[in-house]
Amino acid sequence: MSALPLRRPSAAASASSSVSSAPPAVDDALLARLSAQFASTAADHDRSGAFPHANFELLQAHGLIGLVAPAALGGGGATLATARRVIAAVARGEPATALILTMTWLQHHALGRGDSRWPAPLRERVLRDAVAHGALINSLRVEPVLGSPARGGLPATVARREGGQWRISGHKLYTTGIEGLSWLAVWARTDEPAPRTGIVLVPRRAPGVRVIASWDHLGLRASGSHEVVFEDVAVPLDHAVDLRAPAAWAADAGSQTDIDAHAAQQAWMVVLLGSLYDAVAQAARDWLVDFLNQRAPGSLGAPLASLPRVQEHVGEIEALLRTNRVLLDEAARAVDEGHAPAAADSGLAKYTVTNNAIRAVEIALQLSGNHGLARQNPLERHHRDVLCGRIHTPQNDAVLIAAGRRALNTQGAAA
Repeated sequence: MSALPLRRPSAAASASSSVSSAPPAVDDALLARLSAQFASTAADHDRSGAFPHANFELLQAHGLIGLVAPAALGGGGATLATARRVIAAVARGEPATALILTMTWLQHHALGRGDSRWPAPLRERVLRDAVAHGALINSLRVEPVLGSPARGGLPATVARREGGQWRISGHKLYTTGIEGLSWLAVWARTDEPAPRTGIVLVPRRAPGVRVIASWDHLGLRASGSHEVVFEDVAVPLDHAVDLRAPAAWAADAGSQTDIDAHAAQQAWMVVLLGSLYDAVAQAARDWLVDFLNQRAPGSLGAPLASLPRVQEHVGEIEALLRTNRVLLDEAARAVDEGHAPAAADSGLAKYTVTNNAIRAVEIALQLSGNHGLARQNPLERHHRDVLCGRIHTPQNDAVLIAAGRRALNTQGAAA
């Protein structure tokens, strides 16, 4: 395969223009080949739960791991629309690979913003490592007692200052991609009299980082979302990249700058994760269409695809997936034009896309019967994978409560 072609403006054009450079041109034929190649081993990864190392080697060979990193640092500087297309193609083949890549790209997008609070040398190191070496990064936030920080509470993971170092101790759950990560962005609190909370950047191979191979999940089994224990892990002081007093976090969250940054980051997360689970549903739809056109019971004397009832239900799948496509494309377009939807609206998009994807696969199972549940066919795997879409933040209850409160407050103000 040829390397992924990246369309870059000339130096003269860049110098004469005040707008951002043109997004990379992603070759559709290459994406189709990657989908097919990843799909050919997806069932093996599902059965074994083995980390898809070969998939990431292939992604790096085509310059895709650094696709979202800023062009100034050698990356692709990709728009959200371009990133969405790549994630959808990868997920159509093997969604656990797409999930790990999504988590890395979300970190790259946050780091690539000009308002990042990380020290510039560390920010650039993480991004350049991705471009040059395919280094992956993810955020480690969930804990056994705390649960998800999105629900509130202080982390039990502690950063203790000792001379010119921080010493990190704690326990994290659901560390997606841990077997292939190079960097861990660890949510922690300090042991100071007035604790600060924030992110400490920990190299994956630092002494004292221990993985508990506990991930044995229904879906996305190759994501390697195991537990990680930090046992007095030493990192330099400047690796505490963003520590703030809890009151400062709350104050910053209310500033317009942080509201806008949060809305953009939320939209990136929703569009990429939505594209992932929508792609799983599309893969299920493709298998179903082939099955219905080929399956011709003797009692019918014609393919199942000829039955009006079957056509009606496949039409319902088409309607669900078209709704997803419109929502995701519109959200990506808005972000790329500098108009990120409000966080509550992104939440509603996530709710709709995820539930549409799940419903589409459920209809496919109903139409295919026992064939859809057989392990030799991919539909049952698609069903297990698509159900994982409900777990990601923001979850259904939080999305609907936020939307309901907004509507009720608006009506109350108007009254």
